[in-house]
Amino acid sequence: MKRRTLVGSIAAAAAAAAAPGTASPRRIGMSDVNRLNKRFAEIIASDHRHGGQLGIEQRAAALADEALNLQNAGSATQRVRSNLYASAAAFRSSAMWAAIDGRRYDVAKAHMREAQALAEMSGDQAIKFRIWSHAGTMYRHMGRPADALAANDVARNLHLTRRDPLFASLGLARQGAIHGTAQDRTGTRRAFEQAQDAMLRADPADYRPVWMLAFYDQAELDSLALSAHLALGDYSTAEYHAHRCLSALRPHMIRSRAITTTRLAHAQLAQGAPDAATATAMKVPADAATQHARVTRMLQEFGAALRATAPGSSTVQTWTEHAATWRMAA
Repeated sequence: MKRRTLVGSIAAAAAAAAAPGTASPRRIGMSDVNRLNKRFAEIIASDHRHGGQLGIEQRAAALADEALNLQNAGSATQRVRSNLYASAAAFRSSAMWAAIDGRRYDVAKAHMREAQALAEMSGDQAIKFRIWSHAGTMYRHMGRPADALAANDVARNLHLTRRDPLFASLGLARQGAIHGTAQDRTGTRRAFEQAQDAMLRADPADYRPVWMLAFYDQAELDSLALSAHLALGDYSTAEYHAHRCLSALRPHMIRSRAITTTRLAHAQLAQGAPDAATATAMKVPADAATQHARVTRMLQEFGAALRATAPGSSTVQTWTEHAATWRMAA
């Protein structure tokens, strides 16, 4: 993957500014930033449809470089330059998230380091929150709850969370999911109670970035609660949150619907309902089942648990035949 080191970028920008030229430098303005913001919205939409794809990661990384290249393309105000750094950080954080979602954790860490440096140069609190919150999620998926809590705490301690209850709610909900992974029942319950309270206090009219508006709502809060209670082995509560999530998910949240449906199947199977669980798992679309790393792994784990729960049953045969159609479609 072609990468631009931040030190090199800054040095190049300084050299370009110092070099004499015969032509007047191009003026970089907010119209350039707005154009990049439209591309960022496209990346967000693609992520919610497909999630975790290498192509999304690569496009986001390329657009981060494009935003940095604009720093060298002409003169600009400090406001514009700060926005360009924020845009580059946003794209790099989307590359990071795509890598996390695709379970490419070493690559995700590299994107994270670049995103963090760019966010510091931008001074943008919202993108700092996104990056550190994603880092917490990454470490949770890696089974490192102590690191996950530390990263998520960086996000939660930004003053943005004191100003906007919706950011506070997201930080608390992700904290609850981490507590679930750590088998902390009391911490899980308290975090989700506080996350729900903060969400109810949030003013829908407040300005928020497109990435936040595109995904964080009651359905996402229930999705995180589902994950936490599944990890805790509280399967009936997990199923409750799964149904709440599925009923509230917006149509564009295709990736989230596949993940939630798969988790619901796990919760149902763990409660001794293999027929219902299999019927649920069979609702996952073939493209998500075969092309999304997290969903693929969870469905493989579901199949193994089903065979252990009901060996030799017609339900296992039904699942095996259905999973074979996915492999043929891939």
